[in-house]
Amino acid sequence: MAILHLKAKPGSRINQLLIGPDGTAVVRLNAPAQEGKANAALQAYLATTFGIAKNRVTLLAGHTSPFKKVELADVSNEQLQQVLARLRSAVD
Repeated sequence: MAILHLKAKPGSRINQLLIGPDGTAVVRLNAPAQEGKANAALQAYLATTFGIAKNRVTLLAGHTSPFKKVELADVSNEQLQQVLARLRSAVD
């Protein structure tokens, strides 16, 4: 199980996970921030990104805040860091 802290930006044109030079994770979501649509889109997008089922992505904190704490079951901390490193190098 891995924990991911990130900032969500709903209302974007595409879903995209970006890692800044300082290691900050930002996810852009193409869903609006209303009625839980952005949180559902976040869950689905992270499940696809990490290759796990949607029900294995749990929003632990930040249900109504842009700052989220997400649990990724079936993802080790090593796997999390590998994906984040790949995303970071894509931005550089």
